[in-house]
Amino acid sequence: MKKFVALAAVASIASFAVVPAAFAETNQSVRAVTEEAAAPVDLTAGKMLYAANGTRIAPIYRVAADGNPQVILNGRLITVPATSLTDAQGKLTTSLSKKDLASAK
Repeated sequence: MKKFVALAAVASIASFAVVPAAFAETNQSVRAVTEEAAAPVDLTAGKMLYAANGTRIAPIYRVAADGNPQVILNGRLITVPATSLTDAQGKLTTSLSKKDLASAK
């Protein structure tokens, strides 16, 4: 029985030594993915804005002080949330559709 207790103690200590290293690797990879996803997109007036399906929405009219781009759709000034924007193959893309933006208030 004493051999079993000693073996169990060694196994427990070994597992505690391995667990923090596994979590550190996980945190590093999550951090890298988060930083890559949060990379700023190039927001300049005149740059074309595309929907996720690849259709053109409208050129950016201006960028508001809060960093959200604004476009003119159907004669209305629409603010596109910067959180919905990505740079997909060099194109400024929003996760919202043209219909979603047009119906925004």
